[in-house]
Amino acid sequence: MAYTTINKSTDHFSANIWNGTGSAGHTITTGHNTDMIWFKQRNGTQYHQILDDVRGLDKPIYPNDNLAQGSGSTRISSTTSTGFVLGDGNNDSNGSGNTYVGWSWKANGQGSSNTDGSINTTYTSVNTTAGFSISQYAGNSSAGATIGHGLGAIPQVIIVKNISQAEHWIVYHHKSNATPEDYYYRLNSTNAVSDFEMWNDTAPTSSVFSLGTNDAVNHNGSNHVAYCFAEKKGFSKFGSYTGNGNADGSFIYTGFKPAFMMTKRSDSGNSWYMYSENTSTTGGNLTDKYLEANESNAEATTTGEYGFDFLSNGFKARGTGGGTNNGSGTYVYMAFAEAPLVGSNNVPCTAR
Repeated sequence: MAYTTINKSTDHFSANIWNGTGSAGHTITTGHNTDMIWFKQRNGTQYHQILDDVRGLDKPIYPNDNLAQGSGSTRISSTTSTGFVLGDGNNDSNGSGNTYVGWSWKANGQGSSNTDGSINTTYTSVNTTAGFSISQYAGNSSAGATIGHGLGAIPQVIIVKNISQAEHWIVYHHKSNATPEDYYYRLNSTNAVSDFEMWNDTAPTSSVFSLGTNDAVNHNGSNHVAYCFAEKKGFSKFGSYTGNGNADGSFIYTGFKPAFMMTKRSDSGNSWYMYSENTSTTGGNLTDKYLEANESNAEATTTGEYGFDFLSNGFKARGTGGGTNNGSGTYVYMAFAEAPLVGSNNVPCTAR
């Protein structure tokens, strides 16, 4: 059984759904200070958006597009110690009659400069307990440049965006290949994993990650943001699985009941499928609704192609679609807990 010192996942991460009101001041309770939030309109085609305390809440970036950082303070007006406050009737986050989902992580406010790497970060905000950090840095186009992430542990997932100009989102996942430091994904694309020197073919360490010279991760003079994740037992899991093409699909053990899971096929061009436990309408274990991180599409309901059971100790593929459970497909995923299977207080979680 899993053992974790994070007995209450919402102290560090939460998945929330809400209905737009069209009026500023609507407060969403997460259970923790919201230092990063990824949110999306469920019933419409507004872009995915990410805001964080390092760059400022008035600076959205868009996971489904390569756009540079935007501006505007109407999406989320402020954060509190237990959540965040929506702005006025912007359809991105609070349009009247619209529905939304958001995933939020706790770091440590704006943070401060990290000097562990060859490039000093402008800010690095870290939550070592939950294995999450946000860093902003200016690129120098130097091969082998390093960035301090502050985790004190080796990150299994790194997501980087050049926020000064239009460039692809670049993703490192430690299960992408036998030598994952040689490979990368594009978050805003369906592309399969590719071999290129985004990470200078150098594995991340417990203090830094390395950069090649590509403009998406290390353009001279451009600002970049990096979201780094280190796995924490009973709270987060960043792994891989092989599909079987059957509705009685692969079971993936995480050691917790997922609140949120995103999966991407490695060997073929498919979307990044995103699932949130609280959007399901089945009343059972099946999580039947999904978004695509690389698309602005409204939330879809699976009809047997892309569903997953969210269980007390992991998730199980229930669809036969190539994007999630092809018989020969290989997949990577990232998942965060609603509750650990068993925490240090010995209170077990249960599926629906």
